[in-house]
Amino acid sequence: MAEATRVAAAPLRAFCSEVYRALHVPEPAAVLLADTLVQADLWGHSSHGVMRLFWYAARIQSGATQINATPQIVTDAGALAQIDGGDGIGHVMAKAAMAQAIARAQQFGIGAVAVRNSGHFGTAMYYTRMAAQAGCVGFLSTNASPSMAPWGGRDKLLGNNPFSWAAPAGKHPPMMLDIALTAVARGKLYLARQKGEAIPLGWAMDTDGADTTDPVAGIAGTILPMAGHKGYGLTAMMDVLSGVLSGSAFADGVTGPYMPEGRSGVGHFAMAIDITKLRPLSAFEADMEALIAKLHAAPTRDGQRVLYPGQPEAESAQRLGAEGIPIPDATAKELREKALALGITAPF
Repeated sequence: MAEATRVAAAPLRAFCSEVYRALHVPEPAAVLLADTLVQADLWGHSSHGVMRLFWYAARIQSGATQINATPQIVTDAGALAQIDGGDGIGHVMAKAAMAQAIARAQQFGIGAVAVRNSGHFGTAMYYTRMAAQAGCVGFLSTNASPSMAPWGGRDKLLGNNPFSWAAPAGKHPPMMLDIALTAVARGKLYLARQKGEAIPLGWAMDTDGADTTDPVAGIAGTILPMAGHKGYGLTAMMDVLSGVLSGSAFADGVTGPYMPEGRSGVGHFAMAIDITKLRPLSAFEADMEALIAKLHAAPTRDGQRVLYPGQPEAESAQRLGAEGIPIPDATAKELREKALALGITAPF
């Protein structure tokens, strides 16, 4: 396994935002981009962390991502709205969509926002957490560039099309689920490649349709769906919700953050439900605490712990916030070299 360098979260955020400012990204967007990357690392999802710093930068430098684009509401139907992202920064569009969904939920009880012409937004639960913190149940889906074959097929056609749910949990950190509908997010193959590690069987198949433990072969080939045909079905429906409904690109029409050029065409769907329109928030949170207590009290096997969705991330953030974020040395080297080309010295 490759060695890793540990870096505190604050200087890592400052470094990432400095890189984006050097590329003329407006200050609020640069800070948001940096925070989403570092938060993903804190949560233990390094596949969506700072290893992506220059993936987004490359699309900015090529002009594929329009750094000054702002979310434009093109349809306002009360509880339902549509945003055009103008090929801008996906993180900016996703945050705006969730903020709109929350505001509309607070007015109507439920709010939903479809987003077209956006870009990759990083970790989905970064935005559904916003809803939980506002006393709402939040949902967010997105489509993505082709990484999965339709069930029974061999060639890439659909994205992993992840989705996230989040809800407040009283005295506990929010309950949050964030899953890709492939066996794993494609970023985990890139991370394995960076670390020089094999991947488990069942993650991907090579270009010949054979199972592989080689991340390079898996990246060239196709990532397998979670739960077989069920994952494929969910992925197709998330494309309907995120791409087709919003009027954005879908299936193999989407370009991902792994490619420095090409119009992204990503679509999203954000939704929030205001809990207080159905019952007192305090009663909901009390029941959430009771649910979590039941989960924690469940009999275990082989000495395992029962955790609720979002608990591993909360514990990881607390631990890595104290210990520092581990960055594989290959990733650290890449970040240092590319930052230096912009006249920026990395803090690691």
